[in-house]
Amino acid sequence: MPDRVYLDWNATTPLRPEARAAMAAALDLVGNPSSVHAEGRAARRAVEQARAEIGRAVGADARQVVFTSGGTEANSLALTPQVRRNSGFPINSLVVSAIEHASVLAGGRFAPGGIEIVGVNSSGVVDLDRLREMLVDRPPALVAVMAANNETGALQPIAEIAEVVHEAGGLLHVDAVQAFCKIPFNIKELKADLLSLSAHKLGGPKGSGALVIGEGAAGLEALIRGGGQERGRRAGTENVVGIAGFGAAVKAAMASMADEKTRLQNLRNRLEISLRRTRGVIVFSAEVPRLPNTTLFTAPGLRAETAVIGFDLEGISVSSGSACSSGKVQPSHVLEAMGVGPELVRGAVRLSLGWSTTQADIDRCVEAWRKLAGALLKGCDETELERF
Repeated sequence: MPDRVYLDWNATTPLRPEARAAMAAALDLVGNPSSVHAEGRAARRAVEQARAEIGRAVGADARQVVFTSGGTEANSLALTPQVRRNSGFPINSLVVSAIEHASVLAGGRFAPGGIEIVGVNSSGVVDLDRLREMLVDRPPALVAVMAANNETGALQPIAEIAEVVHEAGGLLHVDAVQAFCKIPFNIKELKADLLSLSAHKLGGPKGSGALVIGEGAAGLEALIRGGGQERGRRAGTENVVGIAGFGAAVKAAMASMADEKTRLQNLRNRLEISLRRTRGVIVFSAEVPRLPNTTLFTAPGLRAETAVIGFDLEGISVSSGSACSSGKVQPSHVLEAMGVGPELVRGAVRLSLGWSTTQADIDRCVEAWRKLAGALLKGCDETELERF
C-alpha cells in the first residue's frame, strides 16, 4: 500500500527535524528558567534564544514576545478592554471581521454587548469602507483582523486596515497564525499593535504560541495570573521544551520561506487547474492574493463529509475547513460571511500543502478526485451546474 498523502497542513504540520532536535536537548534541561543557579540559567537561555528568533522573524524586539500555550491563548490575551494606545484610555469595544478564528469571534474579555462584526466581500476580504464607517464618531476600538484566512487562504490588506484603525484612535490585533513563515511580513510594516502566532502551524510542537506586543500598545492585562513570568504578562513556568521547539521551527521555516513560497504556489496552481477540469468546480478567493499553499473548493452536489471520507479511503488527508470543531463537519462561517449559498457551503473541501508535499502527492490527489467526482457528483442538478 502506498504511503499516505497529507494535505491538511493548515490544521497542523509535522514536527520539523530541527524542532525535534531542539526539544530533545531541552528535555535534559533540569532547571526552572526563573531560577538563578546554573541549571536555571541554562533553561532561561533556551527560552530567550527562541524569543529572539521569533522576534527577529516578525521584526520585533525579543522583549515584545510573550509566550503562550498556543494561538488561541495569544488571541484571548490580546482581546482585553484594558489594552490601549500608549497615550490613551482603556478601550471598551471590539470590532472583529466576520471570518475570524473562533477564538477571536468569542471576543476574549470584552462584554458581548461591546463586540461588533465587520463584513467581508465575496472574495473574503474585509470591507474597508464599512470598517471606516463603523469607527467614525465613537470612542476608540480594538479591531481584530486575521492576516490570512485559515480556510480560503485569502490575505487581508492589513497595512491599509491599520491606517483606518489608527486614524480613528484605535488598536489593531492581527491573528497571524496561518501567515507566519508562509509569507514575508513584519509587525512594523503591517503597523499592527498586537500579533498572535502558533508553533504547530509551521513545524513546531502543539501547545506553544506567542503574542507579540507592538510599540504602540500598553496596558495589556494578564489572562493567567500568579508569578511574574513573561514580564508579568503570562504567569506560570515557561514550557521550555515547547518554546525551544518553536524557536527552532521558526528559524528553519524562515530560512526556506522564499523558495517554499514559490514551490508551493506552483504545486497549488497545478492542483487547481486539474480540479477545475471537473465541471462546476469553484475555487474560493482565487481572484485575490492568497497563501501559496491553500485551496478551498466545492462543486454543486458535493458533500464535504463524504468527500473527506472518500479522500481518506484513497490514502489522502484533507479537511472540510477549520479543524477546531472536534471532528464535526459544520457549515463554514467564513463562506457564509462571503455570501456563498448553503448548497455550495456544504461541499467545501480544503487542501493545504507543506514542505514535504511533492508533485507525486498532487498527482495522487488529482487521480483520487477524478474517481470521487464521478461518484459524488453523479446525482447533482444540471441546472445548478449551469449557474457557475
